[in-house]
Amino acid sequence: MNSKWTRRVLSLILAVALFFFIITASIALPIYIRPFYYAHIEPLNLSEASGYSEQQIKVAYDEVLDYLTLPNTEFSAGDMAYTPSGRDHFVDCKSLFTLNLVVLIVSVVIIAFVFIIKRRSNIGLYLGKHTPYYYASVFIICIFGAIALLAAIDFDSAFTVFHKIFFAGKENWLFDPSVDEIVSVLPPEFFKNCAILIGGSILIQVVVLLIVDRISKTQKN
Repeated sequence: MNSKWTRRVLSLILAVALFFFIITASIALPIYIRPFYYAHIEPLNLSEASGYSEQQIKVAYDEVLDYLTLPNTEFSAGDMAYTPSGRDHFVDCKSLFTLNLVVLIVSVVIIAFVFIIKRRSNIGLYLGKHTPYYYASVFIICIFGAIALLAAIDFDSAFTVFHKIFFAGKENWLFDPSVDEIVSVLPPEFFKNCAILIGGSILIQVVVLLIVDRISKTQKN
């Protein structure tokens, strides 16, 4: 493969890998940064809403997150009651969490691989007038910009559509807090803030990529 095609192929691969990295890394933030959830307990009056102490809420949340993020773990929710249907929803969530982590790791490996080849081959990565950083940013802005706009207009409807897409044909995500008590400490406000955190992370990374693209073009010229 000549250098021209090598540049194009590596640029396309990097753009796609950066796209998936930014999305999955941003989604991972509210999942793996547990203090982000803890910070909501008092402001959202979760103890009063659930009847459980702050410590009990933390234990329940930690056990659910341990199940969702760690292999070979049994589902539990501390002192909070749950139904088989409620547990099954978290089984479905675990598959999505695992998929997100796998895509994140794979994208990191691919990005590292591309940069190793780039350094050894001493070639610049461009597709037309722009770098892969630019195209990754444009893809994200087009796709997630529309999603963010819809969520900002009506978050509840967007939340419902999300569940109907990713949990098609199932209704076990419609919890009854009287029997699936964990939902009483996972209010919509928390998920809204998760969406804001994810969106903010995506925005910051996109801006960084566009700056890198601009710098790269300046150095090229």
